[in-house]
Amino acid sequence: MKKVLFGISLFLLTIAGMSVKAQNILVADDENNLGNFYTRTLSTTKQAMPYPALRESDVIWETCMWRTIDFREKFNQFFYFPKGEDSLNNNQGRINLAYLIYRNAANGEFEIFEDDELKIPIDWDFMYRRLNKADTTLTDPVYDDYGEIIDEGHDTIKFKSFTPEDYYKIHIKEWWYIDKQDTRMKVRIVGLALVDENCKDVDGETECNPTTRFWIPMNDMRVRNIFARTNAYDMYNNNVERSYDEIFISRYFDSYVTRVTNVYNREIHDYLTGEDAQLESQTIEERIFDIESDMWEY
Repeated sequence: MKKVLFGISLFLLTIAGMSVKAQNILVADDENNLGNFYTRTLSTTKQAMPYPALRESDVIWETCMWRTIDFREKFNQFFYFPKGEDSLNNNQGRINLAYLIYRNAANGEFEIFEDDELKIPIDWDFMYRRLNKADTTLTDPVYDDYGEIIDEGHDTIKFKSFTPEDYYKIHIKEWWYIDKQDTRMKVRIVGLALVDENCKDVDGETECNPTTRFWIPMNDMRVRNIFARTNAYDMYNNNVERSYDEIFISRYFDSYVTRVTNVYNREIHDYLTGEDAQLESQTIEERIFDIESDMWEY
């Protein structure tokens, strides 16, 4: 009988412990964490994994490649959304890549550069004026029925602030190399640039051209730690969302090659257009991947 009572008591204590534990999960400890049902600390304290050490003598082959990632492609849309005002509100704790870079660059978390060699730094105040600018337009005069001017044309100043939804492309610069220690092809992204459409009114028509605003160093641990603490949307499970750092390390994105190291130092669009440029981009990728397999003899 004593054994039966002991067993029942142990069962009740176990149930009570599970109930208390469940209550602790449902009621987050953080008093400001009112929108979640448990305290989220893993993503906010995450640090990027440092790259493994690499000696110059271990690199037996290397080439530099430039790519473009277009957020309008369905697979890449987690870079772009949430956009606009949703970057601050109703975002489920997420932030799009363009606004993440802009906000941390404005706070001085890392340096920004003018060139993809990452040698010419840009003062943030100067870049802020380029990203948040005032445009002046001249309105046409107003005439009455007799052709007399009743309202002279005047200048109208429109202030255009930084808008994340205007940035739907990024450029990345990466180095592909073969490590002789394991004879494998590897890659490191060293730079990332924000790109937007710079639109101007030319003879009454709007012309837009892609404009590279600035580059950030992807080898900088300050940048990587910021990316590591920020998750992007996962359509299958919110609890396994990848951080931006994991996305770039695992190459979880669609992209196309725009340039590879060449004697003319030119991009593909400088000598090919349309479908020919797309085929050339694919040919470059295939040629790079064939180098690794061609090293082996059977």
